[in-house]
Amino acid sequence: MKAKINGMHQDHCPPLRFPRLVPTALAIALLGACASAPSTAPSQSSSANLPAAAGGAALPQGFARWVADFRTAARAAGISEATLRSAFDNVQYLPRVIELDRAQPEVTRTVWDYLESTVTTQRVAAGQDKLLQLRNEAEAAASRYGVPPSIVVAIWGMESNYGSNYGSTPTIDALATLGFEGRREDWARSELLAALKIVDNGDIERERMIGSWAGAMGQTQFLPSSFVAYAVDADGDGRRDIWGSMADVMASTANFLSRSGWQADKPWGVEVRLPTGFDYGRADATVRQPTAQWATEGLRTVDGQPLPEFADGTILLPAGARGPAFLVGSNFRAILHYNNSTSYALAVGLLAQRLAGGSGVQAPWPRDLAALTRSQLLELQTALNQRGFASGAPDGVMGPATREGLRRYQRSVGLPADGYPSAELLQRLQEH
Repeated sequence: MKAKINGMHQDHCPPLRFPRLVPTALAIALLGACASAPSTAPSQSSSANLPAAAGGAALPQGFARWVADFRTAARAAGISEATLRSAFDNVQYLPRVIELDRAQPEVTRTVWDYLESTVTTQRVAAGQDKLLQLRNEAEAAASRYGVPPSIVVAIWGMESNYGSNYGSTPTIDALATLGFEGRREDWARSELLAALKIVDNGDIERERMIGSWAGAMGQTQFLPSSFVAYAVDADGDGRRDIWGSMADVMASTANFLSRSGWQADKPWGVEVRLPTGFDYGRADATVRQPTAQWATEGLRTVDGQPLPEFADGTILLPAGARGPAFLVGSNFRAILHYNNSTSYALAVGLLAQRLAGGSGVQAPWPRDLAALTRSQLLELQTALNQRGFASGAPDGVMGPATREGLRRYQRSVGLPADGYPSAELLQRLQEH
């Protein structure tokens, strides 16, 4: 699937199962850079042969050998000779793909900056127009899969700005380049074989199979493996076309969410007010309980409406204890299957809410808090470990282990245990 980094069009990692929410600013910077995609150690047969790009004019010798070997494997997997010729006779090595894949952004963004750059007034207005233009296609998908048109159109808006920017990189060239480079060879080989199956099946010609630099394709940015699993021929023309058929785009996206656990007639979540004395350490994906229990503890919506009925509701604090709070359910987790970032899933939910005529976030954001850079997060993790609050191997990425270590530290000094990293906490850790 596809996501955005710093407001720019970027690429998806494979959909991930929902392990834990990632309620930190760092998730925004890594939303879909595919650095978290399944990886393998660079193989001597590929990365060791990676030459300096000579203007991209000639195929590197090692790349040609890699393609020949893969071609043999694809043939053994049942791919036709016609498809192999189409895919590989003029395959291109793309140095820029390697540059983007290896990039590790240092500067991160706060969740409110991300939301304000993605859930814009212009995107809301454009999405409402699209809902009117594609009412039949969106409602047909909703009727079949139980996913509201506003959610499907919101994903479309997030993924390609309603089809205006879904990339122009040939998918087969991008995946062959990534496979040859070797850092994620197993993943790239699997996706490349899936891409060949799509061409072999007649869903799309090789020339039209374009998308982002890491292989995400079409209007709502499916990886080839996701296309094989979830794409739908909704217009009945015998092809699953997520590039040109909006009926197929709407149905395929809704099918993905439905198969990921979407529950019809349930919202993604709702903004809430937390009760006085709330234990912020319970705002965690592992703490799931029925809405009735949360209500008994004093949870209320910000607008006074009844809380939605969730069997397994979770409290989300995307900006820590000082920011807005949300009660989210299984449909929020279904969106996370599309892109495993809480910031992305929150943006989809809020954009859909606005498309349907609802409001945005009501509580203020803690705008005085700056996002930590990757280097600062690395320092934070190192300091936590040195102080005895185990946070895993320092890597500059705010994951569950770091969050738990930070919460233990916050409790030890009498602070709200929200696990939210800040410059103040980093300074305090380094000074004491």
